[in-house]
Amino acid sequence: MKALLSTAPGGPETLTFADMPAPAAGAGEVVIDVRAVGVNYPDVLIIEDRYQFKPGRPFAPGGEVAGIVHCIGEGVSGLTPGDRVIGSTVSGGMAEQMAIHAGRVRKIPDAMPFDEAAAFLTTYGTSHYALKDRAALKAGESLLVLGAAGGVGVAAVELGKAMGARVIAAVSTPEKADFIRGCGADDVVIYPAHLNQDDKAATKALSEAFKSAGGGGVDVIYDAVGGAYAEPALRAMNWDGRFLVIGFPAGIPRMPLNLTLLKSCQIVGVFWGAFTAREPARNEANIAELFALYAAGRIRPRVSAHFPLADAAQAIRHLADRKAIGKVVVTV
Repeated sequence: MKALLSTAPGGPETLTFADMPAPAAGAGEVVIDVRAVGVNYPDVLIIEDRYQFKPGRPFAPGGEVAGIVHCIGEGVSGLTPGDRVIGSTVSGGMAEQMAIHAGRVRKIPDAMPFDEAAAFLTTYGTSHYALKDRAALKAGESLLVLGAAGGVGVAAVELGKAMGARVIAAVSTPEKADFIRGCGADDVVIYPAHLNQDDKAATKALSEAFKSAGGGGVDVIYDAVGGAYAEPALRAMNWDGRFLVIGFPAGIPRMPLNLTLLKSCQIVGVFWGAFTAREPARNEANIAELFALYAAGRIRPRVSAHFPLADAAQAIRHLADRKAIGKVVVTV
């Protein structure tokens, strides 16, 4: 079978499209005929050995897949060949087939297209866990989403609205601003594409823009960007606010912790992947809520770019260069 393989640490240019043996289903596993793969920021990190988990090489990136059950291994129940499913794992998805533990696989509705299914679980799972379990977002509160036009950002905007919050979306271009308004954001702030944390005038201006959009401040900040953008957001925080740490495509920020004292606010880490393993029952309940919201039409992945498997390295580069609007999906 064909797969996109990482054979040495490096960027997307180091990946090779090659043949590898088709997988067999071991005990407790299923083999999926992959139809679509969601591209997420961990795919950028994992091929450079900068992610929390480091699979042995060669490996295929891609931890979020949708497809059809090809076969099942010994001891698997509840799944049969031909089932339409999504699977969530660390890597292995950018291939024509993949073996995955059955516990990481769940059926999808017949009406859910494969590309939306592949773009669903990681982004909405992360954002739902962040807003519900880590921030305890309440109806009527204000939510500022940094990187709002990306996959997890769009999910945070939609879920924030579903939870009754007033949502301010922060993005880097007018094109992304138009897009995220169409996703339901109540207000939009366009921040500089490049920001120097030592430029005090620029960071102060951005903080004031965040405060103004929030009516004087914001209650919850969802930071999927990091870098120099984190401090201006923190300075716009209301008393007793919650700052959610999601990811760092702009770099790991330097945060003045005296602000947390002055505002009596929290900086809260969000590691959805670890949560799914540590608290599977709570995670399953959250996923059931997400499927109900999807069925009701209140959330829906916004897939803006499709790449064939042979060009999957370009899909990862597209995301790494922060060009993505909505979700990027590799089709097989």
